Parts: sequence; structure tokens; C-alpha cells
Amino acid sequence: MEYPNGIKKNNKPSILSYRNRGMTLESELNLSNEYYRDIEKAYIYKKPTPIKITKVDYPSRDKTVIKEAFFTIPSTTDYNGLYNGKYIDFEAKETKSNTSFSLNNIHPHQIKHLENIHNHQGIAFIIVRFTNLNETYLLTAKDLLDYLKTTEKKSIPLTYFKEKAYLLKDGYRPRIDYLKIVDILIGGI
Repeated sequence: MEYPNGIKKNNKPSILSYRNRGMTLESELNLSNEYYRDIEKAYIYKKPTPIKITKVDYPSRDKTVIKEAFFTIPSTTDYNGLYNGKYIDFEAKETKSNTSFSLNNIHPHQIKHLENIHNHQGIAFIIVRFTNLNETYLLTAKDLLDYLKTTEKKSIPLTYFKEKAYLLKDGYRPRIDYLKIVDILIGGI
């Protein structure tokens, strides 16, 4: 189809891409954290995955390509930073399940890291999005650890999130205002 201004519309069906699947929650958290930094409310950053580069191709300075790399150590959690003088550390996960969050999605070393932060009076939690339900929850490290100590299950049921976690509402700026819940956790600052 041709429009009057000369622009042609491609009527071919689009090809579904899975390249950035599962990145929606992280993208929204990154935008939220950027907003918090812009208004100087909090300084929370996505942690880079620790890798060691072993092979690089240098065809030219602006076209450098990493050809081979490996993970140096297991990463801890996705995000950390400061809010009102308090240290914050959290992991973000998504699940397509309508009924539970599989514990296979969070590694034992990440749980131990969250436990360590909690034990040293930091603010530690996980944010879990049930993508099919469009529901996002903040579950404190304390409630996560309590669940793990009292059950042998391999997943956390949605009912536990509804009972113990905080439902995060979508917004515009910030997209996910999880600091409202952090305010509750640290005593209503």
C-alpha cells in the first residue's frame, strides 16, 4: 500500500522474535531506577554479569567483537544501591506460570546472598512477575527464607505471594514504584 506522502506500508506478516523474551520486567525496573536517579530519590543499578573475555576480534576500533568469554564467578542478584541511607539488594524474575513460581528460577547462591544482606540489616527482596496474570509482587527476603525453611516444595504458590508479598502496581513514572513498598518495610519514611 502507498500513502500520499510516498511512504510504503509493508503488508508482509511480521516474524515473531524471541530475542528479548523475559526482559520486560528488567526493562521496566531499569526505567524506574533511571527515574529514581533523575529525581535524586535513590541510586539503584543493574549489576553486570561478571565475565572474563578470552577471545576478541579487532577488525577496526569501532567494530570490536567478543568471540569467546566465560562467567568468572556466579553472579549474586540483579540490582543493588542506596535509598535514604539504606542498602538495597534484590533479584527480579518472571514466570509464565499462573499458579506458582518455580524455585529453579532462583539459584541457591542468590538465596544465600539475599539472606546475608537481610542478616546485616540491608533491604533484600525478590520481585516476581507472573506474566500471564500481569501481576508483579515484591517478596521480602525474610518471607522468602521463612517459606524455604518450612516447606520442601520446589515452587512458591501464587497464594503465598498474595498472602505475604506486596502487589506492585504499574505506573507511568516510575513504571514500577517498588520504593513505596520499601518505605513500608523501613518504617514509613
